[in-house]
Amino acid sequence: MVSLTINGRKVEVEEGTTILEAARKASIDIPTLCFLKDINEFGDCRMCVVEVEGRRGFATSCIQKVEEGMVVRTNTPAVIEARRTVLDLILSNHDRDCLTCTRNGTCELQKLAEEFYVNEIKYKGERNKHQIDDKSPSIVRDFNKCILCRRCVATCKNVQGIGAIDCTERGFSSTISTYNDMSLNDVNCTFCGQCIEACPVGALREKDGTAAVWEALGDEDKYVIAQTAPAVRVALGEEFGMEIGTNVKGKMVSSLKHLGFDKVFDTNTGADFTIMEEATEFIDRFTNGGTLPMLTSCSPGWVRFLELNYPELIPNLSSCKSPHQMFGAIIKSYYARKNNIDPSKIFVVSVMPCIAKKYERTRDDENGTGYDDVDAVITTRELARMIKQAHINFKTLEDSEFDDPMGEATGAAAIFGTTGGVMEAALRTVAEKVTGNSFGKLEYEDVRGGQGIKRAIIDLNGKEVKVVVASGLKNARTILEEIKSGKADYQFVEIMACPGGCVMGGGQPIRTSKERATIDIRGKRAAALYSIDEKSTIRKSHENPILKKIYAEYLGEPGGHKAHELLHTSYSPKEKYRLG
Repeated sequence: MVSLTINGRKVEVEEGTTILEAARKASIDIPTLCFLKDINEFGDCRMCVVEVEGRRGFATSCIQKVEEGMVVRTNTPAVIEARRTVLDLILSNHDRDCLTCTRNGTCELQKLAEEFYVNEIKYKGERNKHQIDDKSPSIVRDFNKCILCRRCVATCKNVQGIGAIDCTERGFSSTISTYNDMSLNDVNCTFCGQCIEACPVGALREKDGTAAVWEALGDEDKYVIAQTAPAVRVALGEEFGMEIGTNVKGKMVSSLKHLGFDKVFDTNTGADFTIMEEATEFIDRFTNGGTLPMLTSCSPGWVRFLELNYPELIPNLSSCKSPHQMFGAIIKSYYARKNNIDPSKIFVVSVMPCIAKKYERTRDDENGTGYDDVDAVITTRELARMIKQAHINFKTLEDSEFDDPMGEATGAAAIFGTTGGVMEAALRTVAEKVTGNSFGKLEYEDVRGGQGIKRAIIDLNGKEVKVVVASGLKNARTILEEIKSGKADYQFVEIMACPGGCVMGGGQPIRTSKERATIDIRGKRAAALYSIDEKSTIRKSHENPILKKIYAEYLGEPGGHKAHELLHTSYSPKEKYRLG
């Protein structure tokens, strides 16, 4: 342990702790901007400078380690002036159209400018001008708002192992860009959106889908249906000041009905369909010598990553569509027929935690009915914006239930939103289908938790299944390299593009760097999903009565011809430019 003094207060911390961490443990706040714990720790922006007694100049607290007897001051006039100068310099080359920025009110730079009472721009002169990149179906890149903090670069490189963006040029010409300054649509970007979550300002944002939804809601000729992913209900409340991990399912459904949707369905029902099809596909491969390991296909960012980087492993991908695409196909076929609705008039809106879903709905072979399975995708953040635009008082809404007859889903579907959830849900069904026995076991703890890679051997009455769960594309690459080299003998692999799974998707509420460093955001959101599962009456997808009815009346057997026509898709290799 190391003893030091911060602002006159004695503090004791472990050796190797930074001044920033030591101050936070003592409830002393030091502002940061470029810092992201364990991801971007270089001290480039200098917002976190402090004075250390006996030393000339300032120390950068996010990287400076504590020493025995160190005396630190975090709020002297000289320190405050230095931070204000940093802000002035950043703002001098920043697009300051705050009122029209999607991050207005949640921008870390804006918050610091307010705290330091920056009411004029001291350094005025030439400003860089960049063309806005909005070619991608998922991400808009506006580097007129960029502050060169490199948090997005570090996330793309260090967390995802992609490197689609990097710092280019030098000096005043420095910018965060792509290979040859090409659109993100044309490089090796997977549209995971983790760069958006990392960005402290509005330089990166999701492609807005709300305009198309508002238009559909105002069209009397359209029958507009909303479906919501499991991770949305445990994060949406954060946009209205509620505790992280609060399950706001009832208020979410009520708000969608207030917005004017004709029906509000649960994507969890689609997840149950995914398990039925995916489990059937795995069992066929496992028992009949098919291509193994089978790789899950629920995460479109992960699927795009594989198509870009490992096209030789495309045969290993499950052909199952993701839950919201499956559900869209069911809505425009079975539901439309049962309710005598022209499918061409149905407009399906998916509310997702993921911006890659915006890209996914535009992929080939996602239109089994002859119409797009899904017509629009909006994120958790976009739904919150729509609720605010409609002046709906979210926190005082009474709870509502999903609409029948498509609203019933199982606990297995709820846990799809967290890493390991797809694997666990699938194993509950696979175990019974392979052995022919009704297993009492429902929890597969070995595939739970926040670790990036989790390996397990599942015993199905003497039949072993070697499984692995990975979240984050850097971890995905590790697993794929193991498969390619023959070092690992897996049969079933779950991969999510976003670290922690969908609860940490690129379309979820954005949290500050301090919150990310001090709060277990993933754990809180995931715990809420596991709580939904534990409280569910039905916890196995194959026991969902709605599914049984639809298979009996319309689809036939899981994995059959009709099911393949509507619920399965195909993949193709993709070549993109990359930096480095």
